[in-house]
Amino acid sequence: MRIALIHALKHSIAPIEAAFAQAWPEARLMNLLDDSLSADLARDGALSDAMTDRFLALGDYAAATGADGILFTCSAFGPCIEAVAQAHAPMPVLKPNEAMIEQAVTMGKRIGLLSTFPPTLASMPPEFPASVEVVPKLAEGALAALDRGDRATHDRLIAEASKDLRGCDVVALAQFSVAATAPLVAETTGRPVVTTPDSAVQKLMKLLAAKA
Repeated sequence: MRIALIHALKHSIAPIEAAFAQAWPEARLMNLLDDSLSADLARDGALSDAMTDRFLALGDYAAATGADGILFTCSAFGPCIEAVAQAHAPMPVLKPNEAMIEQAVTMGKRIGLLSTFPPTLASMPPEFPASVEVVPKLAEGALAALDRGDRATHDRLIAEASKDLRGCDVVALAQFSVAATAPLVAETTGRPVVTTPDSAVQKLMKLLAAKA
């Protein structure tokens, strides 16, 4: 199976490749990166029709390469990704967080959502069902530290932010770039932790196995 991975942050590539290597090493991966997507969203403050058109173009390109499925790894662009999924149905086109949300809601009613990218905390909570309470938390400064190559500070800031989520049933790490901190967050909070890469790979495997 050929899986197209489409990224808006360069930091997302390593975590999803690691998740595939562990759970589905047979999959053939291709990476498409446009890091101006996240920069433009941060600047504009809202999704636009022009942004959706850019996502549709990326989806068209991925499909044209012969992809059997597409996984977007950028969690702040839900409506844009839904447009791609509609355009390419019945091919599996996954938002980065949909599989994690499905998993998290089976684990409790109060879900901590930890992110390093502010737009994610605006776009992602509405994707959870109304039956759960989402507690959003931003790890201020963590993404900037990662951009500087300072992973130690990135991880420390995430751990510190996660302390505010100790009252939740489960902590959901909203971005691929944060996934590697799962053991640290679990230790800090004492709560179970779910990540986007691992959940997404499992869902893609199931969808494509059913298709085959």
